[in-house]
Amino acid sequence: MNGKPGPPAVSGMNKKIVLIVATMGAFLTPFMGSAINVALPTIGKEFSMSAIAMGWVATAFLLSAAMSLVPLGRCADIYGRKRIFLWGVIVFTLSSLLCGLSRSAEFLIFTRVIQGIGGAMMFGTGAAMLTSAYPPEERGAVLGINVTAVYIGLVIGPFIGGIFTQYIGWRCIFFFTVPLGLLVIFSILWKLKGDWAEAQGERFDLTGSMIYGLALLAMMYGFSILPSPVGFLLIVVGTAGLIAFGFWELRAKSPVLDMHLFINNRAFAFSNLAALFNYMATFSVGFLLSLYLQYIKGFTPRDAGLILVIQPVVMALLSPLAGRLSDRIEPRIIASAGMAMTAIGLIPLILLNNSTSLGQLYAALAVLGLGFALFASPNMNAIMSSVDKRSYGVASGTAGTMRLVGQMFSMGLTMLIFALFIGPVRITPEYYDLFVKSMKLIFAILCFLCFCGIFASLCRGKVH
Repeated sequence: MNGKPGPPAVSGMNKKIVLIVATMGAFLTPFMGSAINVALPTIGKEFSMSAIAMGWVATAFLLSAAMSLVPLGRCADIYGRKRIFLWGVIVFTLSSLLCGLSRSAEFLIFTRVIQGIGGAMMFGTGAAMLTSAYPPEERGAVLGINVTAVYIGLVIGPFIGGIFTQYIGWRCIFFFTVPLGLLVIFSILWKLKGDWAEAQGERFDLTGSMIYGLALLAMMYGFSILPSPVGFLLIVVGTAGLIAFGFWELRAKSPVLDMHLFINNRAFAFSNLAALFNYMATFSVGFLLSLYLQYIKGFTPRDAGLILVIQPVVMALLSPLAGRLSDRIEPRIIASAGMAMTAIGLIPLILLNNSTSLGQLYAALAVLGLGFALFASPNMNAIMSSVDKRSYGVASGTAGTMRLVGQMFSMGLTMLIFALFIGPVRITPEYYDLFVKSMKLIFAILCFLCFCGIFASLCRGKVH
């Protein structure tokens, strides 16, 4: 190919097609994650899995996605964002089919790893495609719509997941996403013209990508097997690897992640740090409450899913408004207020026990939904608006990595506390008290992390 491919014509129709396919892609992964959370007790029962093993069904996806997101974001900048997004939908759709056909816990976890790579290709490029297609004055609104799709996935995920699990079977959750993925593939091939590759011709840093992926793998696997000595050793090795990756990238001629974005760009650095704290503090909430509602409260998967819908409903309703506000008001103000609301919503969860009323849980979920809605869209707007066009893919991939690493740490912390309090056993009635104690400790730590995130959000400085 001669020369760099020009961006698609920024016509009203083409912008709408970009918004539609990016939004559909943004829906798929959160839908899958929230639906599977409700199904985990049933999956665990079928495959005789411990609480720690059930955690790996969620963590395997997150780990593979986090390892590949930044390198794939760089690939998107070099080879074309639409191309990487399209292949991501193909991989995600095929792996969803394989997940539904799983006949063992090991194969299910393996296919979740493949699904994570496909997911990374999608949400590592979706926001970059939107940022490329829309002018700065419209970005907050369209990113708000994109985030709303994430929350719609979170809204209907527990409900549909609960219905499928109770009446049809948990495998249908995976099969449900296959026709949706095929629809996205068809829409891209038929309607979306052109591509964006502002960094075409630059080299891909394979060595840096391998250092990054292996370091992250060592660190997160180490967290999952704590408190064993090997776990501590792997965490040290992983941390050293990430430090080595940073030094390597500073010297690389064509880095997979431009470290100067963190060193010289305060808004970019602290917006990503705020995202990391936010996802560390919130991701395992759905996982824990799904287990709490079904094991401790005795709800069916369907009813547990209906209760968990409250938080993402509030998110979906308010995210577009928060995105539009961030086009006019400094994202730092809105996002910091959202982080504070999230911390307030976590406090009642620390007090959960066998006799906690559903009203208390409803209120906490609603406040969490409000906090996350105020945080997510403005924070993403701040990240994408703080870099130039040639770095949109890396910026989108970095933001997604913060989300995934935060989610992994959240699940890693959860599995660590389970290992210390419960051990590698199934959650049966004799372990219910230990489960509740461990859950309350986890919520207390998550609340502390969220308060730390408020300060990171306030330190980012002005974007507009």
